Amino acid sequence: MDGGAGGRMRRAVARGVQSTLSKTSMLANFLPTGTLLAFEMILPAASGDGSCSAASAASLRALLALCAASCFLFHFTDSFRAADGRVYYGFVTPRGLCLFWTGLGVEVPVDDRLRLGFVDVVHAVMSVLVFAAVALSDHRVSGCLVPGLYRKEMGEAIESFPLMVGAVCSGLFLVFPNTRYGIGCMAA
Repeated sequence: MDGGAGGRMRRAVARGVQSTLSKTSMLANFLPTGTLLAFEMILPAASGDGSCSAASAASLRALLALCAASCFLFHFTDSFRAADGRVYYGFVTPRGLCLFWTGLGVEVPVDDRLRLGFVDVVHAVMSVLVFAAVALSDHRVSGCLVPGLYRKEMGEAIESFPLMVGAVCSGLFLVFPNTRYGIGCMAA
């Protein structure tokens, strides 16, 4: 007999575990993994031969700005599956989804899910924070842009900083769930 308080408790725990696992699996969609991969691939060319010249510092700043903008803007994209079965992408605005290509003859659904909200801004800012923490923990970046950061007493704090930022932002991603299926996410 599975009735009573014990059965309700087990069902409640099972629902909680299922909800947590499904939200945790979505973390890959929120974290800037693609941008970090591109950053790490381009970083050797941007940082030059290791000497921090004015040109390499400018290249690093431009690369950081471009990647941070990428992290931020990708959180304002979403998609929907039209009646023809194709997936269409666009930018989320306060009035709804604005397709990247106009004149396709596709009717964009009028849905509150496709409107810009506070949670979108929170996710975009947290994504930029995660990217910045990981990017600035690289000695080629911090050694050039923030010389003297890797002093002996700061070494441990700098090494653990990306982990702390990632843990805090991951927790906030779970608290503020998002249902966007933008660029880089599985299609709607």
